[in-house]
Amino acid sequence: MTHRLSSGTDPRGFPALAEVKGKSVVTRTASAREGGYASALARLTSAQKPAARSAPAYSRFINRRLGRYLAAAAYSLGLTPNAVTGISALFTFASIALLIAFPPSIGLGIAVASGLLIGYAFDSADGQLARLTGSSSPAGEWLDHFVDSIKASALPLALLVGFYRFESVPVPWLVVPLMGAVVSAVLFFAMILTEQLRRAHSSLPLAAAGSSSSGMPGAGGWVRSVLVAPMDYGVLCLSFVLLGLLPVFLVVYTIIIAATTLFLALAAVKWFRELSRTERVS
Repeated sequence: MTHRLSSGTDPRGFPALAEVKGKSVVTRTASAREGGYASALARLTSAQKPAARSAPAYSRFINRRLGRYLAAAAYSLGLTPNAVTGISALFTFASIALLIAFPPSIGLGIAVASGLLIGYAFDSADGQLARLTGSSSPAGEWLDHFVDSIKASALPLALLVGFYRFESVPVPWLVVPLMGAVVSAVLFFAMILTEQLRRAHSSLPLAAAGSSSSGMPGAGGWVRSVLVAPMDYGVLCLSFVLLGLLPVFLVVYTIIIAATTLFLALAAVKWFRELSRTERVS
């Protein structure tokens, strides 16, 4: 998930600045597409915002970098961040539709995993492109989160429908993707709401930064990122490569859902306690 809401001068020195005057936003953009792909990639590489300390490994070390390359390419082509969000949605929802349209197979698994990973990379690119061009906006952040919220529930539900339609697994196994849909939706809602409440009532961010602007982890960052790997959306996407080996996929997918459920339970307690302390202090 990317966050594109910002205003004022970008402290990381991107070439476009936004000024707020009353209720209007006036955007001043530096020379359009100056330097092309190489220049954009260099600026993105040297001015990355710090990754969240709890960001899982694939999202942190692989997807973010892929998104940087795509953001630079989109910049050189003159694409807007919302257009990149649309490309991400196209790949993601096409892959989700495949789960309903075809029975599990090796080919289907590779196609679904590839489409989901490409969509995820573009999901990282839209926010990076918005910061690069100074075009961050509430509407852009809303669109990004809107697409993510659909994806969170649609992916496990499509898997459930495909399993049921083609009678691929015994009925009790359908509980796993059903649980995945519930947990994914609740986790997404809880993360977004917690972030907004802390923005409104506390100076503390939702997730503390754990790496330098280059994206490399700080002390303990590697260990933390690996430990939360089972709940990494990138790992979930990769797991669909195993769809043709259904017994193996079911075990891996169940582990992912169980780990995500455990994370949600622990995080919910932590977030509630933090917000309770914030309330008493304010």
